[in-house]
Amino acid sequence: MTGFARTSGQFERHRWTWEAKSVNGRSLDVRVKAPYGYDRIELPAKKLASDRLGRGSVSLTLTIESERAANTLQVNRDLLDDLIALHGELAGRVASDPPKIETLLTVKGMVESAEAVETEDDTEKHELAIMQGLTEALDGLIISRGAEGERLHALIEDYVTNLETLCRDARNSGGARVNDIQDRLRRQLEELMEIPNSINEERLAQEVAILATKADVREEIDRLEAHCAASRDLLVDSGPAGRRLDFLCQEFNREANTLCSKSASEELTRIGLEMKAVIDQFREQAQNVE
Repeated sequence: MTGFARTSGQFERHRWTWEAKSVNGRSLDVRVKAPYGYDRIELPAKKLASDRLGRGSVSLTLTIESERAANTLQVNRDLLDDLIALHGELAGRVASDPPKIETLLTVKGMVESAEAVETEDDTEKHELAIMQGLTEALDGLIISRGAEGERLHALIEDYVTNLETLCRDARNSGGARVNDIQDRLRRQLEELMEIPNSINEERLAQEVAILATKADVREEIDRLEAHCAASRDLLVDSGPAGRRLDFLCQEFNREANTLCSKSASEELTRIGLEMKAVIDQFREQAQNVE
């Protein structure tokens, strides 16, 4: 679930940049950081990311660089009209020629500087361009995460192959073969029967039967092999598989622990411990999968 993408664009005098980062996480956590004045972008941005991503800690950062709007000059027409009217009122007391426009424009307050104001329509278009940029950033992030996923796919497939090999080794080991278990228990039983004043034979037979059942690890190996098959099915599934792989890792670990606890041979114990090491590596990488 690790990835990074960046996109930039411009709308009139505003230039925006999106940075989308993703790191590992058990669930989906989307955080949006936008500059002051762009607060209403945050909720749509979070929803857009949530609709397209299923897992991971995702950070979306919007940066805005705005050029200063060009100032425009406005003539104070009310003041201009007042001056012209005043000239008429003072007829005979001032020159009869109408005042020249260039003279009137030099009067303080006649010409004012005004900054261009962005209309609501311009704002909507600006935000639409920003959201389109976020879509492109998420596209890039998904591609980046996909490349990471291909690498993880190969790693996890190797772990499953190792577990399948260890399952075969466990099944073929002396600690898992029924005949070997029976022979070992028979030898132990014969030794016990030679001890004077030992427990009665019926009770001894019951205890041996219990031990034989506890020592049989075939059921655990069957389940481990079934989990390997389920893992391979998830690896070829096109949908999100991270949570299900997490669950399978828990089940793998449960069966490997039981295998080790029931083991009565050094060989089978060694295989069980190797399984646990591979499962830990498997689980570590499964947490990176969406």
